[in-house]
Parts: sequence; structure tokens; C-alpha cells
Amino acid sequence: MSAVGHRTPVRPAAPVRVDGAGPRPPSAWDIPPPYSLRSVAVVLLVALAAFFAAQRVEMGRMLALTGEAALAAVGLRDESQVLSGLDKLAGAMFPLQISERTETARIEGFDPGRLPWLSRLEVIETSEPRLDPDTLKMEDVRTRREYLVQPVGYLRHVALKMLETIEIAFWATLLAVVLSAPLAWCSARNYTFNRATYVTARGIVSLLRAVPELISALFLVLAYGFGPIAGVLALALHACGFLGKFYAEDIETADDKPQEALRAIGANKLKIMRFAVLPQVMPQFVAYTLYVLDRNVRMATVVGLVGAGGIGQELKGRYDMYQYGHVGTILVAIFITVFLLDQLAARLRKRLG
Repeated sequence: MSAVGHRTPVRPAAPVRVDGAGPRPPSAWDIPPPYSLRSVAVVLLVALAAFFAAQRVEMGRMLALTGEAALAAVGLRDESQVLSGLDKLAGAMFPLQISERTETARIEGFDPGRLPWLSRLEVIETSEPRLDPDTLKMEDVRTRREYLVQPVGYLRHVALKMLETIEIAFWATLLAVVLSAPLAWCSARNYTFNRATYVTARGIVSLLRAVPELISALFLVLAYGFGPIAGVLALALHACGFLGKFYAEDIETADDKPQEALRAIGANKLKIMRFAVLPQVMPQFVAYTLYVLDRNVRMATVVGLVGAGGIGQELKGRYDMYQYGHVGTILVAIFITVFLLDQLAARLRKRLG
């Protein structure tokens, strides 16, 4: 065959890297798959574990009851256990109870001439059957009872209890901030004194966070008795663990350049913390503290259920006596308080941010 007209096929040149490191391997342009066999196996194991856990916590029954309630709400089912229970509860809670009526004979040192604001006296005569000891016959005996009626008496009582709850939450948050500051210092790797101090501080922080407030309150009520002291300490200990952990993490991740500049001129750790770290982390610290305050207000109502003071103690007492109108008033007061605190916290974060 003549060599005239014969052309040797030319292969495309391999892409040359701009940085001069040689041709780029073709595999470098391959896009990896969005998932791997390992990730699929992990997802399947988690789904399998969730399925068995759902059977133990009756998720199927929950879905069935919720579906029945939805069908009953739109008229496709005659009755529903969930709607029936909620209807009875709503009927018992409303109208809300804001007045208070107390028999004057049960008020110690009652003075009719000095009645509370907006209150009045009310006399009610009732007829009660009693056994006559002489004739041994039942006879109707008329009794006269005097009551002190306060139109907003219970509302004022709830407001005072709610104020006590806020005070419990405030002091618990303040103690938590004070106690968590040294724990955060010792829990930060770049500021702790040594390895033993770091491990000890981290262990204390984990222990405080591991014990729920309600459990702490149960034991503290036994030690300090019923009242707000147990509530303050229970909330403060748990919040101390929370703040200690997050304060330490922010200290560890703070920008190191300002710290290096102060170290170069001979500043000690305390001065570096004050002038290089705190200005960076203070907005986060304020956000954490406000969140803990908001949470402590809500948790103060829970620890009150075991006698640790505040509105929760009042809630438990009224609930046990089936006075659901009073319970409704308490729940509305809790909602209003938490909402107002949330708005206040949002304004503070906006101003500091």
C-alpha cells in the first residue's frame, strides 16, 4: 500500500494543569455518587430500629386515635376518644376562674371593717338536715354563713405566684451564670490549667446536664423542704451544666489572632480572656443566658409540681382538687408570661446584635 494519503490518527492531548503539576488524571473529573453502600446500610438500620421502637411507644395506636379524631372533626365518624376527652377538658376549664370566695370563719384574724380592694361580704342561708338528739329525727336546720367575695382575688393570687416563678427562674439563671464561669474556663482546652482539670471540669458539666431538674428537685425538696429554695437550686444546677458546656465551646472556637497579638506583648490568660475572647463571644453568651432564663421560667412550673414553689405548686393543688377552671387561669398566665419574656429576649438580642 502506498504511503501517500495515509494519515496517522491523532489522539487528543491530555489536559494540562495550569499550575504545571502535569496532566490531570481523568478520574479527577468524576463526580462521586450522592450516597454509598455504607450510608444506605446505616439508614436501613436506623429505620429498622425506629420501627421496633415505634411499636414499644405505641406510635401505631397514636396514629389510629389521631386519625379517628380527624375523621370525627369533619363529620366522617360519629365519635372519637381524643375529641371526647378534649371536649370534656375544655368544658371544665372554661370559663376561666378569676374570682375567689372564702368563708370568713376560715380566715384567721378577719376584720369586717378592713376588706381587701374590690371585695365584698355575702351572707348565704342554707338548710341542712341534722339529727335531733332528743327526738332522734332528722330535722332541717337553717345555717347562716358569711363569705368574703373577691371578684379578681384568684387572678391576683395567680399573679403573685407567677411573680414568684419568675423570681425563681431569675435567681436560678444568675446562680447558673456565676457557677458556670469557672467551669467554662476549666473546660476550654486552650485555657484550662492541665489535663486533670480539664477532665474533671468536663465531667462535672456532663453530670449537671445529665440530671433533669425534676429529679434534682425531688431530692432537694427532701433536703430543704417544700418551697422555692429547692426550685432555685434544681434549675441552677442543670442550667450550670448547659451554660458551662456552651461557654467553653465558644471560648475554644474564638478567633486566635487577637489572642496571639496580646500574647506577643506579654498579656496573661486573664487579660487575653477579657480583651480578646469576651468581645467575640459575648453576643453568644447573652443569647445562651436569655434562652436559659426563658427555659427556667417554663421549667419552674414543672418543678413546682413536686413542691419546689412557684405557680407549679398551685397548679398541682388545683388539678388534684379537680378545679379545672383555676387550672385554665394558671395555664393562660403561664402562656402570657412566656410570650412576654420571649418578646423581651428578642428585643435584647436585636439591640446587642
